[in-house]
Amino acid sequence: MNWTKKLATALALALLALGAAGCMQSRDPSVNWRLSDSRANLPKLPEKLAIGKSGVPVLTVHDVSKDRNDDMDIETYVAGVVAGEMKNDWPMEALKAQAILARTFVLKFCQDKQSRYEGADISTDVAEAQAYAPDSVNARVRQAVNETRGMALSWQGEFPNAWFHAHSGGMTELPSVALEYKGGDPDYLRPTASVESDRAPAEAQRWTATFTREQVARACADAGTAVGAVETVELDEKGESGRAKAILVNGKAVSAPSFRIQIGANKLKSTLIDSVEVAQDRVVFRGRGFGHGVGLSQWGAYQMAEEGRTAPQILQKYFPSVGIVELW
Repeated sequence: MNWTKKLATALALALLALGAAGCMQSRDPSVNWRLSDSRANLPKLPEKLAIGKSGVPVLTVHDVSKDRNDDMDIETYVAGVVAGEMKNDWPMEALKAQAILARTFVLKFCQDKQSRYEGADISTDVAEAQAYAPDSVNARVRQAVNETRGMALSWQGEFPNAWFHAHSGGMTELPSVALEYKGGDPDYLRPTASVESDRAPAEAQRWTATFTREQVARACADAGTAVGAVETVELDEKGESGRAKAILVNGKAVSAPSFRIQIGANKLKSTLIDSVEVAQDRVVFRGRGFGHGVGLSQWGAYQMAEEGRTAPQILQKYFPSVGIVELW
């Protein structure tokens, strides 16, 4: 009888210990989520966000399609972002990785920035934040969000820059090169080789973009460098991935990331430019990839998920040295 009581007590204590650690465990115990083992290492939630009854921070989101502010918890917002940034039939582990990034992005935004829309914490304006498509949320998106509930990236007890893009063209790039970022290149965003899915659209893999000389001159001026009538266009300094940090127009250096934005980021799909040619009244750029090229490549995440990699493994590849923590 005494032996039975001792065994029961031991089992109860073991279960209690597991329960105490349970808040830091993955929903799937077979997956190593690399969660922080110390609450002291968790990033602090933005002070301006109220905490709802369920323990989830509440956002005021300006919906540009409806021109109004809506209050919602972060998990609801993240679901809309995942559906806006990835197709809702993509591999589950890619969707989970995107959910963690979306959650990290909004928390860092609310901590460091102010929305351009009055009374809002963040907006659905892609010029400011992330794509948002609540009408595309389906059971798969909800599953990805629910199974990563409260999870975000953490680096040295802070929220890192959770950048992502569509297609790397084979390698990611430093933010100072691809984004003209002035905040320094953090260790967790090193150039990384990326195998992209062959299911990616052909125009994301390799592309050609043609502009008039006048369009190029105007984009240069809007990017901060007046060049006059365009005579010559050449590639200047490049990053490790081959992305142009600057282009030379009439011998004048123009920021490649700024030029891309001004001339049209959906036309000049990346700064991974292989060649540029001035012919008659046209300037023809040829290159690879889609997006700025910093952080996670979505088509790379797709490929890794198809190969059986988990969301933590996907994130670890593109954000080495960054951990995943559970905030609520």
